[in-house]
Amino acid sequence: MLYLQGSQMLQLLENSLRKHLPESLKAYGTVFHMNKGNPFKVKALVDKWPDFNTVVIRPQEEDMADDLDHYTNTYLIYSKDPVNSQKFLSSSEVINWKQHLQIQSSQSSLDKVIEHLADINLGNVKHTQCFLYMVFDTAKKLLPSLVDTKNLVQSSDKPKPINKEVFKFTSLDVTHAALVNSFWHFGGNERSQKFIERCIHTFPSFCIVGPEGIPVSWCLMDHTGELRMGGTLPQYRRQGLIYHISHHQIHTLGNLDIPLYGHVDKTNFTMQRVAAMLANVRMPCNWNQWNYVPL
Repeated sequence: MLYLQGSQMLQLLENSLRKHLPESLKAYGTVFHMNKGNPFKVKALVDKWPDFNTVVIRPQEEDMADDLDHYTNTYLIYSKDPVNSQKFLSSSEVINWKQHLQIQSSQSSLDKVIEHLADINLGNVKHTQCFLYMVFDTAKKLLPSLVDTKNLVQSSDKPKPINKEVFKFTSLDVTHAALVNSFWHFGGNERSQKFIERCIHTFPSFCIVGPEGIPVSWCLMDHTGELRMGGTLPQYRRQGLIYHISHHQIHTLGNLDIPLYGHVDKTNFTMQRVAAMLANVRMPCNWNQWNYVPL
């Protein structure tokens, strides 16, 4: 096991992960932001260097003090050889299997390995799988072979116009974390709210403020740079607000030249239509999250 330190090693890791897109997307997106100041203070571990097989990006040990906080205790994994990654991933220096944790990856092929490690460590694991999308301009830059009419989901839907006298585009404040948390599918508790507060504080966030002066639709970025946690107040749905705030988010962040991607639940047909309207490119691999609970 080797802890990669220094800008030169991390830049080499980013360049290597880029060659393995889209399967390396979760790890690549995180390492990209590590090379832009590492705002979430994560670290990268590899089994060997420079010709690594498996890379794990995880928080620093001091940030993982709460054994029950799987939002913080998150590991991003990419492996060139998932079948033979078990030895590396079983190490307590790489993953602390005594904690509640989550693993995210763009590789469904890690499922059997993670399930086996959960059994060995006498824990339960839940696998969540969603569609994975890249924003069009990001895909055009990183994966031009996928930006083809055969891969694009065509949409005949037209966005509803927005009344800019009533709805104002702005940023979220950390005081809005409770609101976001109450609508986040993976949230709704004290630890998830603290995680959302950290996301708002660290990365750009976007919202539409309604006539009451509070956010009515919003989009965030998580600790890996993924576009996540979008939502709209129930009374303002079916007005196209989530399309407009997503479009605003993509346009604004696109000017920063960062990789933009996100996931959509396989049953969330509304957001799938929004992704099509935005011309986001669906990846041939999936977004995966494994939530692990030790017994």
